[in-house]
Amino acid sequence: MRLLVAALFLGLGFSAHADSFPTRIDISYSIRSGAMEGEANDTLEVKQESGVRSYAISSAIRAIGLLALVQSGNILRDSVGTVTEQGLQPGHFSDQRRDKLPRIAIFDWEKSLLTINNRGNEQRKPLPAGTQDRLSMLYSFAFFPPPPDGIVDMHETDGRTLKRVRYSVDKETLDTPIGKLETIVLTKQLEADDKLYRKIWLAPAYYMLPVRIVATESDLLLDQMITKISYADAGALRLELELLH
Repeated sequence: MRLLVAALFLGLGFSAHADSFPTRIDISYSIRSGAMEGEANDTLEVKQESGVRSYAISSAIRAIGLLALVQSGNILRDSVGTVTEQGLQPGHFSDQRRDKLPRIAIFDWEKSLLTINNRGNEQRKPLPAGTQDRLSMLYSFAFFPPPPDGIVDMHETDGRTLKRVRYSVDKETLDTPIGKLETIVLTKQLEADDKLYRKIWLAPAYYMLPVRIVATESDLLLDQMITKISYADAGALRLELELLH
């Protein structure tokens, strides 16, 4: 365990980590935007059939209190695809908000074609290798950790557009409701026409999962902090942070 956590923090030893990854993880988050509040619940499931590993991620964000006045209804996101040695390879992504039509992205890796359906407006674009959707991007590093420092360069889609984005990589100690965590931090590098800020804290002690996300959502800057995490596998217990000392 001690070597596994240290190896993950350095971006090494992925094979052993992948073999022991839980089949289901549930994460709860609190959300803050000034005095406004919300909550989010994510579920990641991993299955293996006929030698192929697949994943399914679902995320539900709900505004409460004052936030519900400006962001009513739930935001429901889903991503499904396969698990590869380079991380997650999404096949289908959807983003559903209130009573509006969903935003959908379909990934055809054989034809290198991305189909985006933004609430009825369909576009087709060339699909660059390693492209992630907004949800799979958060969890892909659990299967292919980022470098301990430097830059992560990738393409992302949110069901509206496809953009090349860059994240700087750093380390930070983070106080959370589940304890003090050593984290790897990804900070989005904003271009001149990009106002969608995002910063992500990944915890090596928790399979490199996102434990905090600060991001722009509907013109609001939301701070999403982990409050609870649980695993379906009895043997996949939390890796205690004392292993890092």
